[in-house]
Amino acid sequence: MPAQTNKPAIKAVIFDMGGVILRTEDMTSRTELAAKFGLSRHELEMIVFQSPESKRAELGEFTREEHWENVARLLHFPESELDEFQRAYWDGDAVDEELEMFIRGLRPKFRTGLLSNAWQGTRDMTVERGYTFLTAFDVIMFSCEVHLRKPDPRIFHLMLDRLGVNACEAVFVDDFIDNIEGAKAVGLNTVWFKGREDAVRQLRELGVE
Repeated sequence: MPAQTNKPAIKAVIFDMGGVILRTEDMTSRTELAAKFGLSRHELEMIVFQSPESKRAELGEFTREEHWENVARLLHFPESELDEFQRAYWDGDAVDEELEMFIRGLRPKFRTGLLSNAWQGTRDMTVERGYTFLTAFDVIMFSCEVHLRKPDPRIFHLMLDRLGVNACEAVFVDDFIDNIEGAKAVGLNTVWFKGREDAVRQLRELGVE
């Protein structure tokens, strides 16, 4: 379905990273790791991603190493076990290669942006793991590098400025509803990510294909 003629044409598409492009497809290792600490997987993920310390790390107040040291402290295990902990934590993660191909196909018709709440060292992490998706984007913005994190409206405005488009000319794809609501508040079109096929369908309904 083409975009409605009474709306400005979409010129840019902005994607979140974790939970959208890079997802935990196999929960086995992370679930087993959580059980080791007497936690559910969700409880473990809240400590890693949503603790006050994690949010400060996403603002660039801690290095990646310091963030994981904070995790070790919160879970009461020695820092000497951090490498093993991280391997187990990320073991089930995989890039959605079909989504990456879709994003690559959007250029040059559309500008593409990656907007992620992330700790310092995330760019290096993508290289270390052999991921290639960063090259699919015109603008890459990690929260730790700009000292702002979603859903702060300022980070959306900054991304729009770097893409050179107005809010009504862009669409933002994210798996967290708080971030979707934050994007809507500044005038962005949005797609709440619940799966690749559904997200691509919604984008095409907005004229993105």
